[in-house]
Amino acid sequence: MEVQVTVGRQTRRSPIGELSEATGVPVRTIRFYCDTGLLAFERTGGGHRTFDAAVAVDRLLLIRRLRALGLGLAAITEVLGGERSIGEVVDAERAALDIEVEALAWRRAALLAVRDSDPDDRAARLELLAGVADRTVAQDTLVMFWHGALSALPPDLLDAFVTMNVPMLPGEPSPGQLVGFAELVAAVTDPAVRLLLKQQLWRRDPFRVRDRRGLLVGVAEACLEVGSRLAEGVPPRPGAELDRFVDAHARARGERDTPELRRQLHIGGSGARVDRYWSVTGELLGDPITSATALSWLDEALALSLPGAVDRIVPA
Repeated sequence: MEVQVTVGRQTRRSPIGELSEATGVPVRTIRFYCDTGLLAFERTGGGHRTFDAAVAVDRLLLIRRLRALGLGLAAITEVLGGERSIGEVVDAERAALDIEVEALAWRRAALLAVRDSDPDDRAARLELLAGVADRTVAQDTLVMFWHGALSALPPDLLDAFVTMNVPMLPGEPSPGQLVGFAELVAAVTDPAVRLLLKQQLWRRDPFRVRDRRGLLVGVAEACLEVGSRLAEGVPPRPGAELDRFVDAHARARGERDTPELRRQLHIGGSGARVDRYWSVTGELLGDPITSATALSWLDEALALSLPGAVDRIVPA
């Protein structure tokens, strides 16, 4: 596309070769900018392109400098047309570059994780890491599992749970962090593990729960209290935290707090794979106190509250 310009003032016209020499931009590139509408020109009677020397030099230098920053022609066109400022397009390019850098760091961690694995385990490691090839999809998978499992929670408590219990990897994860994160994603996509994780919250007979929202709110509040006890190093014991936990289950089921209900709520562990899930979660969060450790504390406190267990209660 040729851009014909009518000049209403006396200007010095420069041929394309002179413009190339003044700016260091190759002639073929200047022709391309002309054809794409980035650079205005006129033609002589002999068909040669000529340019307003002052305007064309400034414009070409700006185009060259923006291209050196990696900006595309679409962004440069917007700058030259006054649609966006240089600051705006530079910020947008930097944001896009940050995403690319994180994607490369994620890929590098995956490559190192495969390289450093035992040769006999590499096939399994490759399969595991394939599940987190897309960082965004992987993180969404983990978050959405818990959003689904805890959909009855009020938004503030749900956000607090996700913050406390769902790790988000740094921009440049280590191979070990990436492998751990891949384990978590694999766990929440496994129906058997998903069921066990939910069982930690609902305990047995989930179909008898009439008020799921009330139950989750009560359990979340009890776990927050237990988190403080864990931070203080207080061992499992019957008390206000356990009573709140049991009361939440009793109310949600339309029952009373009885020894039989406490016996039913005591699950005594959820299996090695669930334990592994929470162990890895604690490692990635850099905090051993998670909802799982709070629920384990409550489960041990439940056992101590059952008939015949009084002599095993640890004093506060």
